[in-house]
Amino acid sequence: MTPTLKALALSTALASALAAPAFATTEAEVIATYADIAQAGYEDSLTTAKALQAAIAAFVAAPSAQTQDAAKAAWIAARIPYQQTEAFRFGNAIVDDWEGRVNAWPLDEGLIDYVDPDSAAMNEENDLALLNVIANPKITIGGTEVDATEITPDLLSGTLQEAEGIEANVATGYHAIEFLLWGQDLNGTGPGAGARPYTDYLQGEGCTGGNCDRRAAYLQAATDLLVEDLAEMVANWQADGAARKTLTDDPAAGVSAILTGLGSLSYGELAGERTKLGLMLHDPEEEHDCFSDMTHLSHYYDGLGIRNVYTGAYVRVDGSMVEGPSVSDLVKAADPAVDAQLRADLDATMAALSAAKDAAEGGMPYDMMIAMGNEAGAALVNGVVDHLVAQTRAIERAVAALGTEISVEGSDSLDNPNAVFQ
Repeated sequence: MTPTLKALALSTALASALAAPAFATTEAEVIATYADIAQAGYEDSLTTAKALQAAIAAFVAAPSAQTQDAAKAAWIAARIPYQQTEAFRFGNAIVDDWEGRVNAWPLDEGLIDYVDPDSAAMNEENDLALLNVIANPKITIGGTEVDATEITPDLLSGTLQEAEGIEANVATGYHAIEFLLWGQDLNGTGPGAGARPYTDYLQGEGCTGGNCDRRAAYLQAATDLLVEDLAEMVANWQADGAARKTLTDDPAAGVSAILTGLGSLSYGELAGERTKLGLMLHDPEEEHDCFSDMTHLSHYYDGLGIRNVYTGAYVRVDGSMVEGPSVSDLVKAADPAVDAQLRADLDATMAALSAAKDAAEGGMPYDMMIAMGNEAGAALVNGVVDHLVAQTRAIERAVAALGTEISVEGSDSLDNPNAVFQ
C-alpha cells in the first residue's frame, strides 16, 4: 500500500471511530446498579431501624414525653430509606414474599392493644380484631389456646402475624410499632394524630392503659424483629445474595422485573390503593401511616424510590451517592423521546408529591386532604394520582421501546370505581 493509500485508510478509520456511538449500556450493567441501590437502601433501612431500636430502648427504660418524642422521631427517620426501597417490590418475588412482615397495612390494631370501642377498629369480620394480646397472657386463636405470657419476636411473627389467615391481623413491622408509639388517631379527618400518653409505658405507679410492662415488651419485641427482618433483606442483596443472583442470572428478565416494580408501585399501589381509594371513601382508615399522620412522607419517598431506580441514582442517608448505568440509559438508546418524556413525568410526579408534602407540613396532613368537602385537599391528592397515572403510561411506553413485556398491578379505585362502593 502506498503512503497515500495508508494515510487515506487511517483517516477513514479515524472518522469511523469518531462517528461510532459510545459503548452501549448493557442489561447486566443496569442490573448491577439496580442491585447496588437495593443493597444500599436496605442497609440504610437497617441502620435507621437500629437507631429506632436504641431510641425505643431508652424510652422504655425511662418513659417521658421527651424520650417518647425521640422514639417517634427515630421512627419517622427510619421510614425515609425504607419507603424508597418499595420500588424493589412487585418484580422481585423474594421482596414480595418478605414485605408483609415489615410494612403490612391496614391493621386491626385491637389485636395488639386497647382501642376505643366506638372507633373503626371494631371489625366484625375479624374475630381477633379485639384480641388485645397485651392485656391477655392467655389467648385463643383458631380454637387453640396460646400461651402469650412472654411476648417475644417468635410470638409476634409465628403466631399473631396474619393469624387465622386474615391479612388485617398485623402484629409486626413499622405500623405495629407506629401504633404502639402514637396510639389510635381518633380525630377522623380533623386535625391531630394519635396521642398515646407516655404513661402507657410507666412501670408501677402512674401506668395508664394497664399492662405497661407487657406493652413495653411488645414494643421492644416488634422493633427487634424489624431489625432482624431488615438484616435478612440486606443479605439477599449482597454479592452472593439470592435476590441479586436471581437478576444477574438472567439480566433480560431482570430488566422486565425492574419495570414491573416501577409500573405496579406507581399505578395500582401508590396511585390507587394508597391515594385514590382514601379520597373516594373520605376514610382516614385508608391512610398509609394513619397513627402518626406521616402519610405525606410515605408517598413522597415512594415516588422518589421510583425515580431513583429509573435514573440509577440513590442518595444514601449519609449523603453519599450510589449511581451507575440505568434503565433510563437503555430506553434512551432505544427511543430518546420516550426516555425524555418519562424523565419529565417522573419530575412532574415529584413536584406533585412535594406540593402535597408541603401542604401536610403546613397543617393539612393526608387525612385532612381527603375529608369530604375539602376541595383544596382533593386537588392535591388528585394531582398526585394524575401524575402517577401519566408516569405509568410513560413506563409502559418505555417497556414497548425496549421490546419487552410486563404486567402492571391495577386497583379498583382507578380501573373499576363502582366496585369500590359495592
